[in-house]
Amino acid sequence: MRCPCLSGDSYEACCGPVHRGEVEAPTAERLMRSRFSAFALGDADYLLASWHTSTRPANLELDPGLRWYRLDVVGTSRGGILDSVGTVRFRAYYKGDAVGVQEEDSRFVREGRRWFYVDGVAANG
Repeated sequence: MRCPCLSGDSYEACCGPVHRGEVEAPTAERLMRSRFSAFALGDADYLLASWHTSTRPANLELDPGLRWYRLDVVGTSRGGILDSVGTVRFRAYYKGDAVGVQEEDSRFVREGRRWFYVDGVAANG
């Protein structure tokens, strides 16, 4: 199965090991990609586990009528293997009752060896 994050790799070579906790996402972008794949696959547990405790909701219910099918990473700021913070701008495309795109600047923080999603702001444009 091709990975939902559209990296070009199979799910088993890309986001699968991250979802199962076998490896950590080495960069903020990789965490963003793994989170998109979790949305596409309906994995709310992974989304909560990769969400920073300072902003994590108590629970998360995903809309079963929404299908996330495409991710475009537009740009990154920091978030590399030597950084402790980073931002990823992305466009995520979905289908459901309507077809749409969510563009967001997401903030990430690394604690120890692990990256976490902090929050996101809708991007202009």
